[in-house]
Amino acid sequence: MRGYVPEHDLVAPSGLNEALKLIADQARPMAGGTDLMVLFEAGKLPYRKLVSLWRIPELRGIATSEKHVTLGALTTYTEIQRSAILQSEFPLLVRAASWTGAVATQNRGTLAGNIANASPAADSPPALLVYDAEIELLSARGSRWAPYHGFHTGYKTSMMRPDEIISHIRLPRTTSGCAQYLRKVGTRRAQAIAKVALAGLAKMNSGEVERIRIALASIAPMPIRRIETEALLAGRRLDRTVIEQAKATITAEIAPISDIRSTQSYRRRVTANLLGEFLETLIA
Repeated sequence: MRGYVPEHDLVAPSGLNEALKLIADQARPMAGGTDLMVLFEAGKLPYRKLVSLWRIPELRGIATSEKHVTLGALTTYTEIQRSAILQSEFPLLVRAASWTGAVATQNRGTLAGNIANASPAADSPPALLVYDAEIELLSARGSRWAPYHGFHTGYKTSMMRPDEIISHIRLPRTTSGCAQYLRKVGTRRAQAIAKVALAGLAKMNSGEVERIRIALASIAPMPIRRIETEALLAGRRLDRTVIEQAKATITAEIAPISDIRSTQSYRRRVTANLLGEFLETLIA
């Protein structure tokens, strides 16, 4: 049953302070609305008071400093794909943005909305995790920065407080000289929810792993880094034996479920194979 419009109140302020006051008064923030409209069409949108952030200029733009690239919360997937600095230094995020829905969704959907929706199968979180992204959380009480690693606390839950919004996403400019890898396994190439997705970033030094990040989607109730596997590989010289050890470690480190999209055993096997493919590229 479709949602009934008169049951919902939507306010679209042009000022950030006004929006934060409304959210503090228990209104629900809305950015591009691509996820909320799915709920509305199904008659399952639980929020009666909504605040649109779409007209707030402080939440837009991509800014570059010596140490960071900072994206406003309303940065769309299309804007990510068109950004020269993101294409150059953070190509995994650009690729993930190209996978997110059709063109209409990419024109309207926002990076912060993808994060706040907290889907365990979302396309952008694995890239953000390997890039060591940071999130600015903003409310009428003030702002705070938090590492994206640890932001999600469970299925559809996060460390964000009820009166907070995501205002910015900050990416450290530390990818120079790093190998980068992202692969999504789904039913088809486009407009498909991932069965498994793996992102990897590594910096090699004289044949040894100096720094490595490995992140997964569609494997747990939330997007995750695989810390034990990273620790196993750090400082090691890669060979076939080490790769097999890493594949065994990541298989033991995950606990996927069987659902309508895939089985537990399939997800374990594919995760190990994707990790092996990433590590093989580092040897090459």
